[in-house]
Amino acid sequence: MKIALLGYGKEGKSTEAYFKKHYSNLECEILENFTYDEIKTKDFSGYDYVFRSPSVPPLHLTNETSATKYFLDHCPCPIIGVTATKGKGTTCSFIKSLLDAHQEDAYLVGNIGVPALDVLDELKPESIVVYEMSSFQLWDLEKSPHIAVIGQLEPDHLNVHKDYSDYLSAKANITKHQSAEDYLIYFKNNPETTKIAQTSTAKPIAYPFTIPDSIRRAITLPGRHNQDNAIAAIAAVASYYNISPDEYLRDSQETIIRGLSAFHGLPHRLEFLRELDGIKIYDDNFATNPSSTRVAINAFPDSNLTVITGGRDKTNNEDLPELYEILQAPQVKNIILMGESGHELANRYQDPRFTLVESLEEAVSTALEKSKQSASQSSDNILLMSPAAASFDMFENVYDRGAQFQVLISGL
Repeated sequence: MKIALLGYGKEGKSTEAYFKKHYSNLECEILENFTYDEIKTKDFSGYDYVFRSPSVPPLHLTNETSATKYFLDHCPCPIIGVTATKGKGTTCSFIKSLLDAHQEDAYLVGNIGVPALDVLDELKPESIVVYEMSSFQLWDLEKSPHIAVIGQLEPDHLNVHKDYSDYLSAKANITKHQSAEDYLIYFKNNPETTKIAQTSTAKPIAYPFTIPDSIRRAITLPGRHNQDNAIAAIAAVASYYNISPDEYLRDSQETIIRGLSAFHGLPHRLEFLRELDGIKIYDDNFATNPSSTRVAINAFPDSNLTVITGGRDKTNNEDLPELYEILQAPQVKNIILMGESGHELANRYQDPRFTLVESLEEAVSTALEKSKQSASQSSDNILLMSPAAASFDMFENVYDRGAQFQVLISGL
């Protein structure tokens, strides 16, 4: 067995470990730090498999695959696949929590941080996999999961995809290969998602839909978007049991409440950290585009909000007008700018709420000071870090940025 790994991140290392376990004669070539132009001219004809990492565009080789494609070809049990621009990890986690409440043998894998091949050998026909799927993992998919969930879609990763159409085409692969025996749960308030649903042959279920107040109260995460994520999860689990959401809500209310209330959110996704001197501090470092920051700001409509934002923009600063418009929300009282896009925002717009800083430590101390100065007795005082940009200008990755923020907050 001879394989090539195009990229050697977490998924690439998982792929190598899986094949070493199964093939004692494995030959594995690892390629890193290459350009797409360099790699597309290489002769891969002598390899059994060429595994591309998620951020490598498809090469269209006959022996080309990915960990996601290989997993879908060999998985012995049903798969619930979830994609969206933002919120897919939270939706997956709600699904997993509901399945756990039903005592199912459920596994959560994919873009959420657990490589799918890590669990492939553990799966049985009666297991169920919840797979968070990014556009990169969906890019050249030739099979679709039994149950597909498509949430809100907006432009993202356009520094890798050639354009928005290419991004949407990748997302659509989650349902492209479904049959009439499969299910598609789609966000009905998004034109792009609705358009994809209209081309699907799967059984369509639109969300959000009305749920009982007793179930709504079990959703502890802030924001309407998290209620929508939970509703999508309810629809997905109902589909797994081959019943309608109405039947599931009627017959399994106690289990649904137990499952939803057990999930308290993912790290760096509008995560509540602590309250200090009357200021509630939230970590939303996974907000890497303006639309995600919009959702975070809208989660606190009646608050007194201080926002830390900025980083490496993924659109060559073309979305800065959108971000500035988002920051005009009346609850935003102070804006602490950092990173490359923060500097550019400060250059373009003269706003008395702006304070430009040069480090995360300075951002935190300044945000706390500004928040105290503008504190209100009649509304919640919130400090929110929601960068609306990638992290690579100042940090190793988004996890590093979030971890450093949490260390600073815990040390106050």
